[in-house]
Amino acid sequence: MQDRLVTIFGGGGFLGRYVAQELLSRGVRVRIAERNPGNAVRLKPLGGLGQIQLMSADINKPMSVARAVAGADVVINLVGILNGAFDAVQRQGAQTLAEAAAEAGVQAMVQVSAIGADPDSASAYGRSKGQGEAAVRAAFPAATIVRPSIIFGREDQFLNRFAQLIRMAPVVPVISGGTKFQPVYVVDVAKAIAIAALDPMTHGGKTYELGGPEVLSMEAINRWIARAIGRDKLFVPVPAAAASIIAMLPGGPITGDQLKMLAHDNVVAPGALGFQTLGIAPTPMAAVADTWLVQYRRHGRFAGRAEA
Repeated sequence: MQDRLVTIFGGGGFLGRYVAQELLSRGVRVRIAERNPGNAVRLKPLGGLGQIQLMSADINKPMSVARAVAGADVVINLVGILNGAFDAVQRQGAQTLAEAAAEAGVQAMVQVSAIGADPDSASAYGRSKGQGEAAVRAAFPAATIVRPSIIFGREDQFLNRFAQLIRMAPVVPVISGGTKFQPVYVVDVAKAIAIAALDPMTHGGKTYELGGPEVLSMEAINRWIARAIGRDKLFVPVPAAAASIIAMLPGGPITGDQLKMLAHDNVVAPGALGFQTLGIAPTPMAAVADTWLVQYRRHGRFAGRAEA
């Protein structure tokens, strides 16, 4: 195990830092490939001497990708964006990486996608994710595809973003309040990725959809957060027409493409392989989120424990 080298593209990001920690704890060597390797400097003390290395690489530059996968036993692609050049990053970038991994003789590849990935999606995000999956499969057939629902964790831009809004706003607007999600803990997703990456004989060529133990609507998630931080707020549904106008505003809280994604539930499909196959019991939000949501209470950690 100690001789294996795993290259993580996007290893300095929110999910990447947890994936790196999970792999380091299992004794493998980790190479973080980032456009800005400085994003991953904080990971250096977590590994033993020589166990972790940082490398500059851009998924859209084939030569830098080839250098980053050279000598690796496993490649993990975590690179993704929520706005911008979706096709270049999430389709072409994924294809470039898969082709480089195959050319280098890499033993295993994990492509992290998302629930809702579909080559025919009306959303550019979902479409590029689906096309990226197809491109990876074509270049590296034994790759494992991992599709998480919305990911939560201490540094997320999900629970924290809504908690900040609920804390500040006297009235909380809710867009697509009926859309359902299956929030999944970042630590659980990282474990799933590590398991798949290090056991390609079992997991290679398969697709896993990862969702937490609870299915909640957008409105229910907002109300759960409000209770967790002790805030009694009025939640107002935003009509579809108004949401469309908001999505057109420069710098608005939601983009038109994200609004298209919210037209569909973001939950694990019936019969899909998931955490159970990987031997992981998913963590409910209430079990861990209190440790960081406390900062949004009126008196912070000195407040009485909020009802979860």
